[in-house]
Amino acid sequence: MYKLTIRTSFAAAHNLINYQGDCENLHGHNWKVDVTVTARELDKAGLGIDFKVLKSEAGVIIKELDHKYLNENPAFQNISPSSEYISRYLYHRLSERLNNDNIKVESVAVWESDNASACYYE
Repeated sequence: MYKLTIRTSFAAAHNLINYQGDCENLHGHNWKVDVTVTARELDKAGLGIDFKVLKSEAGVIIKELDHKYLNENPAFQNISPSSEYISRYLYHRLSERLNNDNIKVESVAVWESDNASACYYE
């Protein structure tokens, strides 16, 4: 097996619900996102998946969140768009686009600051 990881980013605003503290107020982050996939086999070029393809597919989903108010996204109706839920959302959306007989999304980590991240995997 091979593991491949790309990092991308997006900026967005949100506020946590059912939370008591400053983060219940509207605020924003410049999130970093690490997407890790596994590949069982390499292609003729020696690649599990071209990083360009992985970045492009992640970019399609990231664009839906970039410079948005995340609480208005239907995926976060009635739940806080926390880093935990954002990582789960990205994991499932990317799995729909990328998973096949060879490639599987292994995990998605969402960094809300340089020192704090949440990672989702199954």
